[in-house]
Amino acid sequence: SATSAGAAVPTRFGNVQVQITVSGGKITAATVVQIPNRDSKDIAINNRAVPILNREAVAAQSADIDMVSGATYTSEAYLQSLQSAIDRAHLS
Repeated sequence: SATSAGAAVPTRFGNVQVQITVSGGKITAATVVQIPNRDSKDIAINNRAVPILNREAVAAQSADIDMVSGATYTSEAYLQSLQSAIDRAHLS
C-alpha cells in the first residue's frame, strides 16, 4: 500500500490536510495529518466530524461525500484536501 497526502487547505480556524492509504487502486484508509485544534470547541467538533469523514471517504472511494452537519468549515476543507490526495494518487 502507498500513502498520498492532499493539499493543506486553509480555513479560518487552521489548516485541514487529509492523507489516504491506497492499495490495489482502492482507498483503504483516510486520516487527517492537520486539523484545527486551537481550542476545546475546535477539538470537540473535529473529534466528532473527522471519523465520519474518514469512513465516508473509504466507503465512497471518492471525495463525493456529504458534509458533516455542524462542521462546515472542516468538511469543506476536508473534501478539497481529499480530492487533491486522490488526484495525486492518480485514482480519479
